[in-house]
Amino acid sequence: MRKVILAYSGGLDTSVAVAWLRETMDAEVVTLTVDVGGGSLREGVERRAISAGASRAYVLDARQRFVLDYCFPSLQANALYQGVYPLATALARPLIAQLLVEVAQREGADAVAHGCTGKGNDQVRFDVAVHALDPSLEVIAPMRVGMGLSREQEIEYAGARGIEIPITKASPYSVDNNLWGRSIETGVLEDPWTAPPADVYQWTVAPGQAPATPAEVVIGFDGGIPVSLDGVRLPPVELVDRLTALAGSHGVGRIDHVEDRLVGIKSREIYEAPAAVTLVAAHRALEGLTLTKEQLRFNRLVSDELAQATYDGLWFNALHRDLRDYVQSSQRVVTGEVRVRLDHGSLAIVGRRSELSLYDRSLATYDADDAYDHAAAVGFIKIFGLPLRTEAARQGSAWAWTKPLVDGIPAVVTSAGGSEPSGEPAAAGTSKG
Repeated sequence: MRKVILAYSGGLDTSVAVAWLRETMDAEVVTLTVDVGGGSLREGVERRAISAGASRAYVLDARQRFVLDYCFPSLQANALYQGVYPLATALARPLIAQLLVEVAQREGADAVAHGCTGKGNDQVRFDVAVHALDPSLEVIAPMRVGMGLSREQEIEYAGARGIEIPITKASPYSVDNNLWGRSIETGVLEDPWTAPPADVYQWTVAPGQAPATPAEVVIGFDGGIPVSLDGVRLPPVELVDRLTALAGSHGVGRIDHVEDRLVGIKSREIYEAPAAVTLVAAHRALEGLTLTKEQLRFNRLVSDELAQATYDGLWFNALHRDLRDYVQSSQRVVTGEVRVRLDHGSLAIVGRRSELSLYDRSLATYDADDAYDHAAAVGFIKIFGLPLRTEAARQGSAWAWTKPLVDGIPAVVTSAGGSEPSGEPAAAGTSKG
């Protein structure tokens, strides 16, 4: 008899999958449930797995590993898919895939399984990650290979076999939770013109219902990692949970996005990510204070590349690994504090400070204590503009391809004699020669 390790949420689909794998593939099924926070762990999940026919049920609390090894490295890179999505679901998949492989190796299993359909991104993320870690393991997805039952059929299937299933009202949405964010799709959300109904949101209040008084929070970073709120050092999971509650209570963290799925279709997604949205904004502000212009420019390219690779399920490929190493190096000086104001759904950076700051007030100020050498600017501008002057002298000035403006702009011209022509276009006094 073959042995299969099933990524088990404790919901209806995966509970039915336990029995389906046993009956259809004559497999011994071991379940793996991973707690990644945000309400992802259902109560009594191990009992339900055994009642469905699993020979053993693993339940792992991976919240801290998830934050430290996945969420915070992504934060250090400011990785947002298509500039918007903080990658909550995408970040959890390589963690769960690695744990599937480790349990499979411990149990001597020859396959792992997941409950993904053939239409989403997660199937790719799981399959690719598992094979990157252990190419010898087979990956089985019951929803892709014949188990595709309707909800009513699954309930009937479970009842006929005495499988304990969660008795809950069927949600009109497909929802995935972890402590970095909620992902919500399907139902009325499939119409991108339809405003999200109020029941979509659970972590954020409607901006109009937020407290009348804004909140300010000071976030402390050490090497690009958030370590404190309002001067109090906190464990990573607690820090994220507290910031989720605070920012969410002020309506911050809602995202409504039509994104390009990996499988080639566009999908309307609603996200709630109060902590992630707040931390990325604060982190960027601190980088603006502590990193050089060249680092900031290059980091934008790295951010996009890492976000795309994470979204596409390529966490374990070589480029992703090497770019993460670069990000870690660049973050050595990203230490300091950022003050954030949360107000009726908006977020504003209202202060930042660091002992490693590259900001020098004596150079930036226009006051009397200005230390900037204004005379030196003349030589700088001459050298900086040298390529353009050379180009104009040898190949023709930019006037050759520039459209005149003054002829079409109403003007009032006052001469020394006091005459004031009406608002007719001024005559161009400059030729192209």
